[in-house]
Amino acid sequence: MNILRHFVTITRHRHKVIRHCFLAGIFWQGLRHDLSKYSPAEFIPGVRYYAGDQSPNVNERKAKGFSRAWLHHQGRNKHHFEYWVDYDVEIHRKEPVRMPTKYLIEMFCDRVAASKIYYADDYDEGKPYEYFKKGRAGRIMHPETGKQLEEMLIMLRDKGEKETFSYIKNVIRVQGKRDKEHWK
Repeated sequence: MNILRHFVTITRHRHKVIRHCFLAGIFWQGLRHDLSKYSPAEFIPGVRYYAGDQSPNVNERKAKGFSRAWLHHQGRNKHHFEYWVDYDVEIHRKEPVRMPTKYLIEMFCDRVAASKIYYADDYDEGKPYEYFKKGRAGRIMHPETGKQLEEMLIMLRDKGEKETFSYIKNVIRVQGKRDKEHWK
């Protein structure tokens, strides 16, 4: 039974992200969102550790001390800030790298969709920001990426979806076109 429940959960989440990406002006990127969740490396543990009210990765971590599915996922999906960590040759350790704008936008869409799925009837537009604040201490995210994400989450909380997605589509996405050269 968990096979169907897990499939429905990840598919509902993905469809919400696709809708949000459309509103944010990155529709094609949204269509590719989280396809790795359907791979055996992520889907099988997702079924095994399915709970319905949180990511199966949480339960896999509790059972094994780490989540192999999450390690697979974060290493293949650029909308996760964990993907953007690289070795800094000057200080000789791994450091977060600023995310390209299009992936920052997708991360925002992903967080809003996940909040809608996991909070269900208790969702309100402040929940994604509350979740962001709760995990701040343990997060290794580039300061500029964190600042931009936090600004979008606060705007969502204070001004709502319509105004926030309009702002992302017309301001943030345009800024992202300027940083394209940096990522070539």
